[in-house]
Amino acid sequence: IHKAILSGLLSHIGLKDTAKRDYLGARQRRFVLYPGSGLAKKQPDAVMAAELVETSRLFARTVAVIDPAWAEPLAGDLAKRQYSEPRWEKRQGAAVLDEKVTLFGVPIIPRRRAQLSRIDPALARELFIRHALVEGEWDTSRLDKRLTAFLRDNARVRRELEQLEERSRRRDILLDDEKIVEFFEQRIPADVTDVRRFERWWRDALREHPETLTLTRDDLVEAEQLPADDGSYPTRLTLGDQTLSVGYRFEPGAADDGVTVTVPLPLLPRLDTAGFDWLVPGLRLELVTALLKTLPKAIRRNVVPAADWAARLLAAVPPGADLRELSITEFLATEIRRQTFTPVDPDDFDLDRLPPHLRMGYAVVDERGSKLARGTDLTALQQKLRERTRDSVAKVASAAAKSPIERGGITVWDDTIGTGSGGDGGAGGTLPRQLDMRRGETTIRAYPALVDEGGSVAIRLQTSVADQVAAHRAGVRRLVQLGVPSPLAYIQEHLTSAEKLSLGASPYRSTAALIDDSLRAVIDAELSDGPDALPWSREQFESLRDRVNAGLPDRLFGIVATTAAVLAAAREVDVLIGRSSSLQLMAPLADAREQLNALVHDGFIGRTGLARLPRLVVYLRGISHRVERLADNLGRDRAWMLEVQQAVELYTAAGGTLPVAADPEPRIREARWMLEELRLSLFAQPLGAQGPISVQRIRKQLAS
Repeated sequence: IHKAILSGLLSHIGLKDTAKRDYLGARQRRFVLYPGSGLAKKQPDAVMAAELVETSRLFARTVAVIDPAWAEPLAGDLAKRQYSEPRWEKRQGAAVLDEKVTLFGVPIIPRRRAQLSRIDPALARELFIRHALVEGEWDTSRLDKRLTAFLRDNARVRRELEQLEERSRRRDILLDDEKIVEFFEQRIPADVTDVRRFERWWRDALREHPETLTLTRDDLVEAEQLPADDGSYPTRLTLGDQTLSVGYRFEPGAADDGVTVTVPLPLLPRLDTAGFDWLVPGLRLELVTALLKTLPKAIRRNVVPAADWAARLLAAVPPGADLRELSITEFLATEIRRQTFTPVDPDDFDLDRLPPHLRMGYAVVDERGSKLARGTDLTALQQKLRERTRDSVAKVASAAAKSPIERGGITVWDDTIGTGSGGDGGAGGTLPRQLDMRRGETTIRAYPALVDEGGSVAIRLQTSVADQVAAHRAGVRRLVQLGVPSPLAYIQEHLTSAEKLSLGASPYRSTAALIDDSLRAVIDAELSDGPDALPWSREQFESLRDRVNAGLPDRLFGIVATTAAVLAAAREVDVLIGRSSSLQLMAPLADAREQLNALVHDGFIGRTGLARLPRLVVYLRGISHRVERLADNLGRDRAWMLEVQQAVELYTAAGGTLPVAADPEPRIREARWMLEELRLSLFAQPLGAQGPISVQRIRKQLAS
């Protein structure tokens, strides 16, 4: 009944205005409900009135509650419509907009969503093409996969071109989205304005012209902008028997801007920087140009303009040259010397000044492809992931072996060592030097070694020859100690009273510990540096054990006598340092004390070695010589101390420690004792250093 009455009272409707506490009626008239009306106290949101009477103000009489939307079908052309905010709705798969309906100025429908295709089909079609087909904002999961195959093909082509932009560090190859919109507009009928209509049309068109909506490279790039595919930006890099994937990113300021090789974790220890410093062919001209700009000015002025010289120097690279054998800085230094007669060394290039994208990046991934770390310092990455790498290599090797490779609890070298290891020379009783496992396009290499575990040894896989040698040396030493009858009781029984007194004041926790360390020194004396000098077979080990055991008590007595002399000299130095209390001498005396503690400490016999143990007495006398003459040569002593500190800083920067570590690298071990010879040459010249010695020679030794 209300709807029927409303058809005749369209101009007598009103909407409540809460702010003004009245009703907005037709043609902007405002009224209130007559106080005598039954609805006056309820104040409904929308009403119609049989009459509007104006006395003191405009009153609505004989009113009824209505829904304003009832008026829309009754109003016909009297209703006015306004449209706003055309947009794409992904869930609906269509373009929509907001519609507002007014009747004589009264908003009977303030806002509702409507299909844009009914109002503006051309705009609806454009939004469908732009958002659904170009930007992928539609749900394709419910569509037949054959209908959306063109999307996957188009995404692949576009992805290839985007990767080409990343590799060539350009943003002008791929055309913008407007060109792709034009491509679809030329091929899709005018009445296709949403997903439903597209599905209906494309299902039929696909049968006759399946390539209609498939983009090609020519559709996405201008022909003159497409770089030649000449291998300048490879996606795979082969170095020896390793093939690594290469990725590119062009985003200055990002951590991974530039070129990045993906390195499987087990392969990380096998890599070195050789070859990687040349980057990829497409970036070499820019790389060499940047390198030339890092040279000192005196050299740089001979190779300007840098870009021209970069091209000239690269032209001198021998065709087919193995870049792993050719450091880029060494090559450039050689060529600059040859072409300009200007003295230049590889160290003259300041690699720290290179732009980040001209330094090779390394992304280390696990077996699932998850990134573990990324950086441009390969050595730092190898050190950071050292333990995880060893575990990963062991896992790969164990998976490839017929029987377990790693095992512990070994106390004798028998024919079970090497069994099941495979690899090179893995016969019973022989430990293989290396194990190679092919994994995809890479070769994972492991290095078995005996590892010291205290009361026994274990076979563990190492990731480098250096780690293998260090671990195997300690493991062999322990196995020899386990296989040689202990002479401890015999030695202790035959020590003289003076020797017992002297050894009792040693830095060792007991005489037994001192004898044990002496045995270590005897074993080390029979072991030379390098993998070839270590035993890898049962026969080699037994030969070593027999050499150690031959005349062992006599050798240990000799070590005890030498050690007693060292300890006596150390006590003299300690007393001499303790006598002085002068504030002026505090710094040099503290330096002398540090030198003493670095020479004589718990474990010093084994770490010094039999060959150098007698020399400790000379070093200690050198400290005494310095302290005795310190007051008369304070100024000169300070100058000499600065020189020694410079050498010590070089030593510690290279990884050396004071006292020296148990099993240091050979170069570190030699440099450690060169420091003592340097001190003799400065502070105790009458005692005489062994051979020529200087800070520069120590630097050279550490770099070897």
